[in-house]
Amino acid sequence: MTFANFVEFDSLYGHRRDVAGYARALEWFDTAAGQFMARLRPGDLAIFTADHGNDPTWSGTDHTRERVPVLGWGLGPRAIGQVGYADVGASVAAHLGLHERGAGHSFV
Repeated sequence: MTFANFVEFDSLYGHRRDVAGYARALEWFDTAAGQFMARLRPGDLAIFTADHGNDPTWSGTDHTRERVPVLGWGLGPRAIGQVGYADVGASVAAHLGLHERGAGHSFV
């Protein structure tokens, strides 16, 4: 299991309200995510999400409150609806076969 925090989206582009930099970072991530997912094997699970919004077009430097996407690969196409951050953790735990899943509800 790998947990990666792409802090640059937040610290370099979101808080600084650098719309062009944010757009370039998203384009880079779209390419890298496609390459990453092409290397996954049957039984692998990838989940991409964020812990909060940080819209670079918003005024001020605080986090913003929009909902963030939860994108996954490895379970087949399905809609999971609105989920909480704890649900992502519960879903990873379920995928790994762990009995303790915390406060969330698995969407796996």
